[in-house]
Amino acid sequence: MKYCNRCVYPANHPLTISFDDQGVCSGCRIHEEKDSLNWVGRADKLKDLLNSFKNRSGRNFDCVVPVSGAGDTYFIVHTLKNVYKLNPLLVCYNKQYNTKVGIRNLAYLRSVFDCDYLIKTVSPDTVKKISKITLKKMGSMYWHCLAGSTVFPVQIAVQFKIPLIIWGAHQGCDQVGMFSHLDEVEMTRKYRKEHDLMGYEAEDLVEGEALDQNDVESFVYPHDGAIESVGVRGVYLSNYIRWDSKKQHELMIKLYGYESAAQQRTFDTYNNVDCFHYSGIHDYIKFLKYGYGKAADHASREIRLKRLTREEGVELVKKHQNVEPNDLNIFLEWIGMTEKEFYACINNVRDKSIWRLASEDRWELKDSVINHVNSPDIDASRLKKIEECSFKLTPSRKPEEVEDSYVLIGKGFVN
Repeated sequence: MKYCNRCVYPANHPLTISFDDQGVCSGCRIHEEKDSLNWVGRADKLKDLLNSFKNRSGRNFDCVVPVSGAGDTYFIVHTLKNVYKLNPLLVCYNKQYNTKVGIRNLAYLRSVFDCDYLIKTVSPDTVKKISKITLKKMGSMYWHCLAGSTVFPVQIAVQFKIPLIIWGAHQGCDQVGMFSHLDEVEMTRKYRKEHDLMGYEAEDLVEGEALDQNDVESFVYPHDGAIESVGVRGVYLSNYIRWDSKKQHELMIKLYGYESAAQQRTFDTYNNVDCFHYSGIHDYIKFLKYGYGKAADHASREIRLKRLTREEGVELVKKHQNVEPNDLNIFLEWIGMTEKEFYACINNVRDKSIWRLASEDRWELKDSVINHVNSPDIDASRLKKIEECSFKLTPSRKPEEVEDSYVLIGKGFVN
């Protein structure tokens, strides 16, 4: 397998990645724009764009903002509400694998920013049926989370006639350099289907008695005509703000007491703390499919931001990529599936370019970035490290609570 000479990404990245003559990946090359673009000018351009969408009548919201109890949610709302003085409507798709810390973060988010808020919870029985099918079709237990979180904001924008949706970072741009920041790409149905949803629209999952059209209705993207009639646009802040998730989270910890938490298979304690499985069995599935996991995503990001050397990044991958998470049983109990059935689904979608079946029931990783520490041209491609990389573990607001089960719906507001 080919690996980037600067970061730790492999050639089989599912968002697709390319390499130049120096063996540096497209994600690293586009990331160089973060150190060359005029971000002051881009912030001014964002201000003009946002002002053009402000609701002058005061009878509607200025924009829709997707939120959760983790990720860059706090930073996005802070930027829009306190910096650009917008009146956002916050919307949340309930992923159902909620942690207690995520529920607390979401409750405090709603409270400190004092924004109106809508949440959508699909019937757990329906979500279980969908998840069984997505596991079999594409080896994903997380499809419903991605589908719901990318469509509910669009549905609400159409329903409430709010033409602007504000997203955070464009994953394809930030990870693999799919676009330049200057392209100012916006959220589209096409990108959502091909990448977020792994090629499957909700309608593609209908399987007669197992799953019917009513079951998937919550995940169906609005018709083009409905979107055009409102003029809905989905803008990514990362095209206008120099995106640095670590520094953004640390500012939110300082300003608002955002809670972090240790993650099973990565060193980043800021992102995805709201989900019981994202950095556990969900990430392990990613590793079993593609031979790399979230630690590689986070290490590549920190290498590009000059907080890790490539060698340090490889060591972090080595430390985390083979960790077997402890949350599989709770998922299997929830969905009603045996461990054998679960692994049969995953084995069917393994990338054979990186995995081989060594025996009847044992898979073997053909290669890893761990084997490419001393590849040629690394020194010529490396970035100079300018600061250390350490992630904080914040004190828990409820240290007596144990993360041992999902929270379907928790306390929504803090006085």
